[in-house]
Amino acid sequence: MTNILEAIYNIVNQKNFEIRAMYSGRNRANGMGDALENYIKDAFAGTFGVSDELHKMQTYNQKFSWLGSQNNPPDIMIKGGDAIEVKKTQSSSSSLALNSSYPKTDLRHTSPMITKECKECEDWIVKDLIYCVGHTTDTSLKSLWMVYGNSYAAKHETYQRIKTTISSGIKTIPDVVFADTKELGRVNQVDPLGITNLRIRGMWQIENPRKVFNYLHEPTEKDFELVCIIPTEKYNNFPKDSRTKLEELKENGFSIENKQIKDPNNPAKLMDCKLIKLLV
Repeated sequence: MTNILEAIYNIVNQKNFEIRAMYSGRNRANGMGDALENYIKDAFAGTFGVSDELHKMQTYNQKFSWLGSQNNPPDIMIKGGDAIEVKKTQSSSSSLALNSSYPKTDLRHTSPMITKECKECEDWIVKDLIYCVGHTTDTSLKSLWMVYGNSYAAKHETYQRIKTTISSGIKTIPDVVFADTKELGRVNQVDPLGITNLRIRGMWQIENPRKVFNYLHEPTEKDFELVCIIPTEKYNNFPKDSRTKLEELKENGFSIENKQIKDPNNPAKLMDCKLIKLLV
């Protein structure tokens, strides 16, 4: 089984961030968004430099239980491990568009936003969620932030309360026909002829981790920045082999520090975390 520490180790040792060129062949990437997602898959699967497509597919099959659908989270699920959401920005600090899916501290089997196939791809109830946020140019990856949902987003109830209140309020409008929907609401037959429908969708956004955690890391002039924030309790539960080989790395620009971050549910409290960086 793979994990975020293995992915960090692979990125540190690979050091090629020209991701468009890496994934331009065999129609594996239709744009920088696809290239970034392929890069994240290879980081976690340990398949950087693997050119044989069949070998890569077999390794993905061993490591991952889910590789996503375009309109439903998550993008990647590790077998027996974490879920991963990949987000691309072309501005280093622009907000992340989450569309109809509010920010999540973790991924739950009961979520109406995930597909039946995702729910059944392995035996699981709750998975910790990693947000992988890549800032790209037209050709290369300039920075990659990897943060866990429980260090970034508030508990589900915080967002669900807003969603439920809006949906309930919409249903108080008199003399309209409502339909069941996973969105905030759907009103059918708005006009006298009954030929116009209204879909009401949430468009969630969350601030870029670069802004949220600006008290931990300031941007540099380096060609590439990897910044990872892992709750200490989570870090300590990873296999010893994964922790040891990362802690023994002697690469220039690589560091692991003990830090504290604001609790997303109560900023008066602090959470212990590991801040892992690669600046090259």
